Amino acid sequence: MHTLKPTRPLTHLRHCAARCRALACALAVASIALVPAMPAAASTETDAEPPDAIEIELNKLEPAADACRPYLVFHNRGETALDALTLELVLFDADGFILRHFTLDAAPLAAGKTSVKLFEIPGVACSAIGRILLNQVTACAGSDGALDHCLQRIRAASRLPVDFFK
Repeated sequence: MHTLKPTRPLTHLRHCAARCRALACALAVASIALVPAMPAAASTETDAEPPDAIEIELNKLEPAADACRPYLVFHNRGETALDALTLELVLFDADGFILRHFTLDAAPLAAGKTSVKLFEIPGVACSAIGRILLNQVTACAGSDGALDHCLQRIRAASRLPVDFFK
């Protein structure tokens, strides 16, 4: 690092500035060379939805007598009907503490069809729910047997301030 003294001529400052620009340019070129080349389609592949995606949307939380009744909208975009789909869900309050842990049988889900499933969570007020985690898929099968990678196929979303995520 150079220390500039007030007695140095202006040409010295220009020389230092030119060397700094050259160094910055060399560093920029070196950093570009270190980044591996990515095909243009690779960035869209991670954002693209799989053709056999299962969309699950938290659409409504309805208070019931000493319970909360969530409405989930399922859209099975695949060509395979699901005869078994069991989800492990975890409810968190607004402060992040776990309220409840349970499984939900969401089957059957017809191929290429949207359907609404509702269920009751006894002893939990809807206003107490801050977030809902889809922790795992414990069962996923079509008419030909168990299906692979069901959790990866699921896209969780919410229309409410209550986050539904995996």
